[in-house]
Amino acid sequence: MSSHVSDVVVAAELLHGEEKVIYGDAGDQGLEKREEMAGPEVDCRIAMRHGKRRHLPDDGEGAVQRWVERAKAHVRAKVEHPFRVLKQQFGFRKTRRRGLAENHSKVMVLAALTNLFLGRKKLLGNL
Repeated sequence: MSSHVSDVVVAAELLHGEEKVIYGDAGDQGLEKREEMAGPEVDCRIAMRHGKRRHLPDDGEGAVQRWVERAKAHVRAKVEHPFRVLKQQFGFRKTRRRGLAENHSKVMVLAALTNLFLGRKKLLGNL
């Protein structure tokens, strides 16, 4: 797979098939319309594009839509936080190894370290 493939193109491959709700950022617009997503009903909660959200009316309907977009962002933020730790704390921004096996091993080790890092307060208790 090339590094220039959009998330929308491979989204169906990343799902196990029992999802009820899918959250995505604005780059995933049109996901629910793709033919590989046909089948079981899945609620796609994709973020509104920034330009469209910026021009929402100031009346009650616009306020409700802004509230919905904020709720979607809160869910996505919880999912994105471990990736911030992986990139910022452990410096994994680019793969510098050759071969899929080495990259896969490094990602798995860093994912385990990320879990430990995020759960360090619970693990250490009241020391």
